[in-house]
Amino acid sequence: MSGGRELLLTNAVLDGERVALTAENGVITAIGPETDLDPSAAADVAAETLDAAGGILSPPLVNGHTHAAMTLFRGHGDDLPLMRWLQEAIWPVEAKLDAEDVYWGTRLACLEMIRSGTIGFWDMYWQPASTARAVEDAGLRAVIGPPLFDPPDRPLEERNRELEAQLDELAGFGDRVHAAVAPHAIYTVGTASLEYAVCLAAERDLPIHIHLSETEGELNDCLDAHSKRPAVYLDDLGMLGPNTTLAHGVWLNREELELIADRGATVTTNPVANQKLAVGGAFPYPEAARAGASIALGTDGAGSNNSLDLLADLKSFALIQRHAAADAEAIPIEEAFAIATGHRSDLIGRLGRPALPAGDPLTVGAPADFIVLDPATPELGVGDITSNLVYSANGNAVKDTVVDGRILMRDRVVEGHDEILARSAERASRLFS
Repeated sequence: MSGGRELLLTNAVLDGERVALTAENGVITAIGPETDLDPSAAADVAAETLDAAGGILSPPLVNGHTHAAMTLFRGHGDDLPLMRWLQEAIWPVEAKLDAEDVYWGTRLACLEMIRSGTIGFWDMYWQPASTARAVEDAGLRAVIGPPLFDPPDRPLEERNRELEAQLDELAGFGDRVHAAVAPHAIYTVGTASLEYAVCLAAERDLPIHIHLSETEGELNDCLDAHSKRPAVYLDDLGMLGPNTTLAHGVWLNREELELIADRGATVTTNPVANQKLAVGGAFPYPEAARAGASIALGTDGAGSNNSLDLLADLKSFALIQRHAAADAEAIPIEEAFAIATGHRSDLIGRLGRPALPAGDPLTVGAPADFIVLDPATPELGVGDITSNLVYSANGNAVKDTVVDGRILMRDRVVEGHDEILARSAERASRLFS
């Protein structure tokens, strides 16, 4: 290796074989048996080296839907249903948010995600430039959407100018940060604004990120207002397509799932947040899979989950599908893990990057994004590794996290840990004092 940002990983285990990996400028340049790669020679030129110490090399996780800075809301309004939670516990406090609140709330979220093996996330939240700054400082990847609401007290044109300025600002960040157009939901955004969002996304070649069909009330209100189901309503507005991700999808029916699959859109399920807010159902994964829909997994925000440990949520996702379908074969473990790593949605897994190499994510030419699992973790000590990741382990099994060829966590240590905890606690105290 020569001439760029370089990384050498040694003493890792992949498929039972001891391997080494090299990366340059954020791209994997070689991976295979250590004897074939001659790691001693590569170490002479590598800017960074990581001894996996027998750790298990694994694809990382991708959080398909969250509101990162809502770590500051963790434990607030815990026993409320969705609409009361929003109206009574969340929106009044969000009105007090400033840029530093969002920055440190997002830094806390990034810390939690790094420690649990998530290398990137799709976000929808206020003060998007502060989120982007936190993502860059943390070293993660993110697709960030400034939330689009219909304002009760100002013209839509003024809101539109502000949104477009926020998207312009996001475009000025580095290549690990990308923008999205993010209309909040069909119950907070009217038809005219949804049409505007479709046009804006097309003009700027940006993805669309929206909540959809999270509650039965949302479904019934859409039927009353438009005489059509939510996915059909969005499709008639031109919103469904390969660059659209729909968060939740609990109340989608078979026809809607077939429509979503036909249009190439993604549904991102958030099972733990849905159970905590008691939305009354489970995302219909078996029907979505039969339709051929693209699917991703998200945590939602730490205000409604209350964790950002996607590996822990993976077990809840798999179990609720088996339970709801009364079918122990409802979702294979390999499929569940592929969904959590972003490999069942090209849109979500890309995280704004160019198209990834087909097939194995740990291959030459792929981004140097990976995690190393601690083989001393009891939950990984016996049995099939994929089964253990789906049904046994949580984020504490992750030993090292690497994003874009940069070591973000080494032996469970993340730089800045203590300051992030202290500053985020200060910001939360300010909001709730």
